[in-house]
Amino acid sequence: MRRSCVLFLPVVAILATGLVAGADRKDKGSPDKSRAAEKGGQAAPLFDLDAFLKANDRNKDGYLSRDELPERFRHNFNNLDTDKDGKLSRQELARGAVYLQSGPRPSDVVFLLVEMSDCDECCAEELQIIYDFLRKLDNNKDGKIHADELKASREELISKRIAAIFRNLDANKDGKISREEAKGQIKRHFDELDANQDGFIDRGELTRAAAENPRNLPARQGTPLLKDKATESPRQR
Repeated sequence: MRRSCVLFLPVVAILATGLVAGADRKDKGSPDKSRAAEKGGQAAPLFDLDAFLKANDRNKDGYLSRDELPERFRHNFNNLDTDKDGKLSRQELARGAVYLQSGPRPSDVVFLLVEMSDCDECCAEELQIIYDFLRKLDNNKDGKIHADELKASREELISKRIAAIFRNLDANKDGKISREEAKGQIKRHFDELDANQDGFIDRGELTRAAAENPRNLPARQGTPLLKDKATESPRQR
């Protein structure tokens, strides 16, 4: 049976979730990183730091520049370069050993789409959606995506999702969602969303909830409240 990109996408979505979770564990104070810190910042077992430094220190100055650091780790150079002198000492490499462990990245999802599907036409369509969206992120057209551009796009997406929710749920068009109007996750988490406990959810309350970091929402198990049937995807807008 031939695979199709459409059937393959749910698998990619599940994998993407795992990749993001893995990235969070590595980059945001993971247990592995904590254990490394408890051991005085020593590299993980089976990782020979001295051999790594010797193999990549091309000019033999005892440090690794950005160009000397293997390409697969360069995205973490700024995390490793704690004194911001543009080079990595052995001590910095030891402290940041968690950043030198090879592993999947969220961006690998795109490579999986290209490499693993045998339905070129439908995968090209999916990749085009990704490409068009990334081009819109680059507001100043310099060929790069900056943190402020990402933030602006996130705020725009949240605003559109909230507008979609109100279009679908605010039956009497009074600018608020009552308990009776609420559906799905909005209904299940109504009391949490209704911050002022007035019996309604307004746009401000929904915006604040949408902007919360999923890691700060243990009761919701990190599930974005706006990911519901009442919302639209970027493709539908």
